[in-house]
Amino acid sequence: MSEVVPDTMWDRFVETFFRPDLIAEYAGAIGKGVIVTCEIAVLVVFCGIALGMTLAILRSYRNKVLSALIVIFVDLMRSLPPLVLILLIYFGLPTVGITLSGFFVLWLVLTLVLGAFAEEIFWAGILSVRKGQWEAARSTGLGFNQTLIYVVIPQAVRMTVAPLTNRTIAITKNTALGTVIGVGEILNQASTAQSFSGSATPLMMGAIAYILLFIPVVAVGRWIETRFQWRRA
Repeated sequence: MSEVVPDTMWDRFVETFFRPDLIAEYAGAIGKGVIVTCEIAVLVVFCGIALGMTLAILRSYRNKVLSALIVIFVDLMRSLPPLVLILLIYFGLPTVGITLSGFFVLWLVLTLVLGAFAEEIFWAGILSVRKGQWEAARSTGLGFNQTLIYVVIPQAVRMTVAPLTNRTIAITKNTALGTVIGVGEILNQASTAQSFSGSATPLMMGAIAYILLFIPVVAVGRWIETRFQWRRA
């Protein structure tokens, strides 16, 4: 049995994953996918966190009916896989006359999922604020709303930065699920190029694009965790 020459193995590896002609041909398509991925991710982060904060604040008023509805919504969104929700909405709603674009469906589902997790994180932060903080604020003449907004929420947010950052990064990476409904994000562009070229090079380009995109996000998340953590004596 003849041995495989290392140079030949390296050439095969490059030919499979780093073909220069395919990199030049599909760089533009992958770039467009990066733009779409960034657009969805930014929208999901802002809308999802805002939704979660809003639900946590509403739950703070201790209305039994409203709190029960919020809990049901949160449990459903946390239990169902995002892919199932995407397929249900994108392929199910047209049967009742409601047609939504793939971009909108992906944004909606990921926003709802992030909102559900963010609500639980914010709610845990609100509950972790000691009762004495509420009482001290109320003793100075602040009302419930003022105490919640100016005293409790700032402390709760600071304590929830770490878990919220990690959950946000995890959910925004699910933008890759958009490929199943034709959203032109990174994975969709890479898999389409792979099907035409018959090479793994476009998929490697997509993987590198995800790395270049999300490593700075992870680094910023780590900086935010360090910046907003409680100072210790």
